[in-house]
Amino acid sequence: MKGVSVRKIKKFCVFCEANSKKDVAFVNAAFHLGEVLGKRKIDLVYGGGRLGLMGCVSTAVAQHERQVLGIIPSAFTVNNLVGETCGKEIKVATMHERLLTMMELSDAFIALPGGFGTLEELFQMIS
Repeated sequence: MKGVSVRKIKKFCVFCEANSKKDVAFVNAAFHLGEVLGKRKIDLVYGGGRLGLMGCVSTAVAQHERQVLGIIPSAFTVNNLVGETCGKEIKVATMHERLLTMMELSDAFIALPGGFGTLEELFQMIS
């Protein structure tokens, strides 16, 4: 269409849970999302670590040789609380800084199942 500009999405930010107790349907959906992003040559920005659905999405994207960037508060890296990040990692001081960094580095956002933290991140992106 003439006069309509379409912005190509290069980096997708995914918000989801990092709980190690996973529902099989949610795990399958997370892997599928990661595969779709990877096949479409879209990089991932996420909360870091390898636990839960965040680990599923990041692993699937990385398997397609796409860039995976975890944004993680330094406090979460103590005692390897969330597992080793798949791909590159940026450590930030606070959760607020994490969210701002994710927003600045991403072209689009999606949420998979998670808890109150996932909802909070998604609502902040919307507002």
